[in-house]
Amino acid sequence: MEKLAEKRVIRDPIHGYIHIEDKVIWDLINSKEFQRLRRVRQLGSTLMVFPSGEHSRMMHSLGAYEIARRMINEVDDIRNTLTEREKMVLMVAALLHDIGHAPFSHSFESILSCKHELYTAQIITGPSEVANVLRNIDENLPEEVASVIDHTHPNPILSQLISSQLDADRLDYLLRDSYFTGVSYGQIDLDRILRTMRVKNNKVVVKRSSIYTVENYIMARYHMYWQVYYHPNSRSYDTLLKSIFTRLRDLYSENEDILEQYPMYRELLTKKRLSNEEMYLLDDSTCMYSFSLMRRSKDPVLSDLAGRVLNRNLFEYMSADREEYLINECKKKGYDPRYYVVKDHQKQIPYLPYTGDGSDNIYVLMDNGTIEELSNVSQVVKSLSTINEQDERVFYPKEIEL
Repeated sequence: MEKLAEKRVIRDPIHGYIHIEDKVIWDLINSKEFQRLRRVRQLGSTLMVFPSGEHSRMMHSLGAYEIARRMINEVDDIRNTLTEREKMVLMVAALLHDIGHAPFSHSFESILSCKHELYTAQIITGPSEVANVLRNIDENLPEEVASVIDHTHPNPILSQLISSQLDADRLDYLLRDSYFTGVSYGQIDLDRILRTMRVKNNKVVVKRSSIYTVENYIMARYHMYWQVYYHPNSRSYDTLLKSIFTRLRDLYSENEDILEQYPMYRELLTKKRLSNEEMYLLDDSTCMYSFSLMRRSKDPVLSDLAGRVLNRNLFEYMSADREEYLINECKKKGYDPRYYVVKDHQKQIPYLPYTGDGSDNIYVLMDNGTIEELSNVSQVVKSLSTINEQDERVFYPKEIEL
């Protein structure tokens, strides 16, 4: 890898400094696709509950890269196991792992009908500035980086470090989201986790001495999901977004000329898959501008829903067994239940030992040199793995007096 003439650093409240010494990383950061992540907030609808959570996907991506860089430099087993090319691929994959994210975090994936990982691979392999940077090094490099994202790389360690149950992505977003939302649930001991990481039998493992640190990590993730990411008001905002695009699609099916009013959604409504250039133009600011336009729409439903999003006039919620009742009440009050009664279901299993090859599991290096899957060693995690907590609610306008 070509090195920069002078090492660059980026100030960061989580890691102190993010260190950049490889030209490929610096060039990727300066690509237009990566710079777009400045305009995509990390927390999406969660911002409606925690107003200080204004941080971007760009800063999280830089944080995941920094953790991957530290893994290579501080974990002897990782540094000695990976080839120089694999180290480069690992850092690039960490940097780019979220480059295909749409606005409003994961809530927009149902609107796009496509997971962000597929768009990430599409952008990495091109056509894109990102792909050009990688192909200038090696013609096959984009596909190799994408294979880490989709878990098909011949060395499974790379995918384990980027996308597993204990990876650079999760380690950064727990610390970062906790910090910016002002909660303490996501605080984890990153330094100790890195210090006790090892590679054994082609798996990333942690020493038994850090089992309590990993238990805390599992609990932190569990609490962050239910207390932050799955907060009812955040889910309420998500339902409003879904209702807006349901209404927009219905209007488009009646009159295609509506696209003249909202040209930013032309491809979203007319195509099954956006191109890389179309995805580049889709960000938080574009969506918020479109909602301002919709607020002035002659269609009362679209105008009302857009106003609710802009002014945080969120839906109330009830248990899912009241859905039929709410539908009838909405009809009585003149609200179309297609847009004003929305069911949402969330579930969270704190730790789930995967089947198959088990490469995504968390493994513990025992004192005798053997490795054990985490829930076989930790009674705390074993108990947590039996939890399948689910929450189903129905959201509706609070103006309806029940």
